[in-house]
Parts: sequence; structure tokens; C-alpha cells
Amino acid sequence: MKKSLLLTLLVSALAISMVAQGNREALSPKGIDRIVKEVHHELVMLPFYGVFDNLAYKVDPDGTVTLLGQVSRPVLKSDAENAVKHIEGVEKVVNNIEVLPTSIEDDRIRRAAYRAIYGNEVLSQYQLRAVPPIHIIVKNGHITLEGVVAREMDKTIAGVQANSVHDAFSVTNNLVVEEQEKKDEKKK
Repeated sequence: MKKSLLLTLLVSALAISMVAQGNREALSPKGIDRIVKEVHHELVMLPFYGVFDNLAYKVDPDGTVTLLGQVSRPVLKSDAENAVKHIEGVEKVVNNIEVLPTSIEDDRIRRAAYRAIYGNEVLSQYQLRAVPPIHIIVKNGHITLEGVVAREMDKTIAGVQANSVHDAFSVTNNLVVEEQEKKDEKKK
């Protein structure tokens, strides 16, 4: 009889736990905004996060944070996950960050692209920030520019400068223009 009572209590506790998890309420828009701000803060504060890495994320209403992007050092992938999983309201972290392959040639292209972009008189202002906003991702000789710039002209110049890098196979310019981003937000 004691065993059946104990078994009944365990099954009841398990059922209550499962129901509680299933009925977990979605985060409010305010809660999501708070988590977004905290995730952003934690990621930009990572000690090895730099211009050759691109970290992105999305926060779902159920408290799941999905990490995206590319990093040149494997330790940054695990550091990013560890930094955000302890944020209040984060229930789960899905780490989809890609670790870029190690390559001496890619390293050379990274350095050349950095010099071409941040050495440009117009773009040099972006180099002064703690985390420069133009991220240079190089994978197997292909350059991708990620980040945010102030003007359309800056985006164009960055693309031209990246295209001038010797031995780069291609350049994809995914830079976002702040002016355009603000206009798009006003339309909403």
C-alpha cells in the first residue's frame, strides 16, 4: 500500500510538472524587448568578439533564444551560449553559430579586407567604436560584410573596398543602412 501511494504521488507530481510546462505563458512584448536588450549586451561584451565575427540572435515568445552568425574562434560559440543562457526569462538556447574553417589564406584575406575598409578615409570613423559596426566574414575566400552603417554611400564604399581585396573570390554586401532602417520603422 505504501508503494502504491508513493507511486501515485510521483505520477501526480510528474503530471503537474508536465501541465505547468505545457501551460507556460508566452512572454509579453516588454519581456521580449528586455531579453533582446540583455542578449545584445551580453554578446557585445564577450571578450573575443570582434570585427571578424558576426553574432545575431532571435528571441521567441516562449523564451527560446536562437543564436546565429559566424565566428572565427570556436571558443566564441560556446562563450555566446553561456553568456545568454543565464538571462532571466531565457528558457532555452539554440546555438546555430557557425565556426568558420581555419585557413591561412582566409586570415590573409581578412586582414587585407580590414585594411581596405577601415583604412578608407570615409569609413575610418567606424573603426573608433568598441565593436566596429562593419563585420568582415571570410569563408573559403568569400567575403561577406555584415553590420550597420550610417549612409548608403558608406555601404557602397565598403563594398568597393572589399572587392579590391586580392584573391577574394566574391563579396556579398549585407550591410544595413541606418537611415533606411529608420524610414522602414516609420512606415510600420
